[in-house]
Amino acid sequence: MAEAGLDEFRRRWREELALREGPAKRRRSGEGPAGAAREPEQVSQRGAPAQPPGCLLEGGECPLAPPPPRTAEELSCPSGERVPQTPEAPQPEHPESAGGDRLLEQLIRDLNEINEIPFFDIQLPYELAVKIFQYLGRAELGRCAQVSRTWKVLAEDEVLWYTLCQQEGYLPGTSISDCSCWKLVFQESRAKEHTLRTNWKNRNGAVSQLQYELGKVLCDVHSCDGVVIAGYTSGDVRLWDTRTWDYTAPILEPMHGAAEPGSQPLVSFVRINNSLAVAAYEDGTVNVWSLMIGRDPVHCYQHNLRIQALALSLEGATIATASGFEVRVECPNEKGYWETAAHFEVQKMVNFLHLIPDAGRHPVAVAAAEDVVYLLKADNPSRVLHSVYGQPVTCLDVSSKEAAFGVKSLGWMNEGNKVLLYSLQTSQCLTTLGSSLGDFTCVNLRNSPPHLLVTGNKDRRVRVYDLRNSASLCSLYAHQLGVSAVQMDDWKIVSGGEEGLVCVWDQRMGNKLWEMHARHPVRHVWFNTHSLITANIPDEKSPRGASILDDDLTAHRRHRGIIYAYEFSMDQLAPESVLPICRSSYDEVAGYNYNIGLAVPYDNI
Repeated sequence: MAEAGLDEFRRRWREELALREGPAKRRRSGEGPAGAAREPEQVSQRGAPAQPPGCLLEGGECPLAPPPPRTAEELSCPSGERVPQTPEAPQPEHPESAGGDRLLEQLIRDLNEINEIPFFDIQLPYELAVKIFQYLGRAELGRCAQVSRTWKVLAEDEVLWYTLCQQEGYLPGTSISDCSCWKLVFQESRAKEHTLRTNWKNRNGAVSQLQYELGKVLCDVHSCDGVVIAGYTSGDVRLWDTRTWDYTAPILEPMHGAAEPGSQPLVSFVRINNSLAVAAYEDGTVNVWSLMIGRDPVHCYQHNLRIQALALSLEGATIATASGFEVRVECPNEKGYWETAAHFEVQKMVNFLHLIPDAGRHPVAVAAAEDVVYLLKADNPSRVLHSVYGQPVTCLDVSSKEAAFGVKSLGWMNEGNKVLLYSLQTSQCLTTLGSSLGDFTCVNLRNSPPHLLVTGNKDRRVRVYDLRNSASLCSLYAHQLGVSAVQMDDWKIVSGGEEGLVCVWDQRMGNKLWEMHARHPVRHVWFNTHSLITANIPDEKSPRGASILDDDLTAHRRHRGIIYAYEFSMDQLAPESVLPICRSSYDEVAGYNYNIGLAVPYDNI
């Protein structure tokens, strides 16, 4: 059927060319003898005469002389072939008719090679053209789509836009067959990202307070992907899922034996990842819960002394605890039974402890014990990464390949407090950052963009460093006391201070977007593209009003600590979920509102 349609198109094309050359034959029949000069046509002032069909199809200029007549034998011959002329009657060759034949041959070749993409004067296969277009960005693909219809089809290929979506981080883990139009998905994701950034800058969103019943003072808070875990002085450990507002926070049951209610030790540390929740208590007990099973612990072990530090791997089931002069690493074996993977003895008390992500089969931990930093790897003896007598470590954070920690300088040769960056593979110092009079109280390397590092200092400043040239990109000042928690992404910074102030900064412009204030120091800050979680944890664990038997409940509300959950993506709010403003009881003095700026209407008097 396709061949018959192509032959019919060729026949009708030749007939149309023959019909258009008919008037030219009749005009040439009235010419004089051969060699006589022909008067040129008079061109009126309004315009030139119409071009012959051959020149019009070829795209050239119109000649003054009409083309010579073509015989029926020439019309009946295949395109591209010339009828041999006899020497007795030579006929001049006319470029106009030859141009029409070339255009017809080019059209027929384009129809036969319809699966090839014309790149000006080159013919490329479609797959090779897509391979070339994969090196272009979204702006270049938009310009190429305006060249021609063929290039528009090529620039809107699903493979190209699926690759762009994966590079930008939109819908990770999906396959190309999951969506029918990946260009539309890319445009919607870009529009959503722009809306989220506008909501972040203008402080438009919903805010919720993750509260607990009276008589419980907040001890420690941690979060992962919107799931929050909190420990209290009563020994209770509670979970919240901020991704759904109608989620009921469960209480994780401890494993302390047959103890009376209210006699449980207070919670020292809590940690959570995608599969596990861990809590360390004041008496040295460590409970491990599985988020997939239930409220009962799946593992429990005991230290003889109080636990100074607790670490949980970002992915997987590896736990590290430090108590006294020992560091213990627990993880399940191949059969799923929990066991002690490594046990280390250090010379000093551990202050900070982190597990290196993506360490492989054997877990690797980094511990800071006063002025010594240890690199602890299972099945290997402990190794000293850094040690300078009289210069204690004030903060610590690790990534998969590097470790960053703040060092306090003491003595008569005080060169200023610095941040050191070490390579975990070579155990060598890569760079030295800053020289501040105040102590570095927090550092964030794991969540920072590539080649960037954000720190908080007791001199009330937030600093961003470029690891490539050890230079300070910006220094932000708004806190009245020292900075206690900090995190950044590619365009914004969120910092928390000892005075309870949470500040959101525009990292590129270097200005403060907005702030929120609470009573207690900010000990935990976590955010992603659409949500923010902050925790104000009191330093005093037994204030007035902390007991349920006290009458002054207002004093207790002021001293128990609070967790805030901000949501900036309005389309994430399910319409069937119960809104926070509807969950508020009539006896609550604090309410909720969509606009965070109206949550505290009297912050500026």
